[in-house]
Amino acid sequence: MATTHEIKVQRREDEGKGASRRLRLAGKVPAVVYGGDLKPVSIELSHNDVWLASQHEWFYASILDLSLNGDVQKVLLRDMQRHPFKQQILHLDFQRVNANEAIRTAVPLHFLNEDTSPAGKAADVVITHELNEVTVTCLPGDLPEFIEVDLANMVVGDIVHLSQIKLPKGVEIPELALGADHDVAVVVAKHGRVEAEPAEGDESADVPATKAAKDDE
Repeated sequence: MATTHEIKVQRREDEGKGASRRLRLAGKVPAVVYGGDLKPVSIELSHNDVWLASQHEWFYASILDLSLNGDVQKVLLRDMQRHPFKQQILHLDFQRVNANEAIRTAVPLHFLNEDTSPAGKAADVVITHELNEVTVTCLPGDLPEFIEVDLANMVVGDIVHLSQIKLPKGVEIPELALGADHDVAVVVAKHGRVEAEPAEGDESADVPATKAAKDDE
């Protein structure tokens, strides 16, 4: 069962750039809630509360409970606008979710036992994470905050593909339905140092530097 997190909001009546600017000066973040059978609603949130929440992974991949004076709507964060250089969140978009309708969203991947795996303990092996999140479809109640990928048995040369990820019950990866070409690599373990081979026909590759220098005289 997915964990939910409550965030308090207030409805805002004034809209437009001027109103949004005044909200930000007052330590608020303008936002909008849309989707479902209801009309879009403009809301405002405490910037401090939103900033603290944004430091956690769950804020981006979990069902959120937006609480307006006790009236709770379940939503997903769909967009966040940040200031280009200030530590400031400028605007948020939330989408309402229906408990009986499947949603599609990205979920973070957590890699377990990488350092203790045979590949992780080898000095000359590099483990590369090709993906750090995966897009899934599921009912809101089945949405996981993250998906674990156990690398305990990984050895050099191993590749973990999308189809090898163990998914929670009720969760699917829609990309896999598009064919084998979409079963992409998620984790790769390979030697970090590869000796360069001389190109075919490159005679200078086997000629000592001193001899090559004399031939050039």
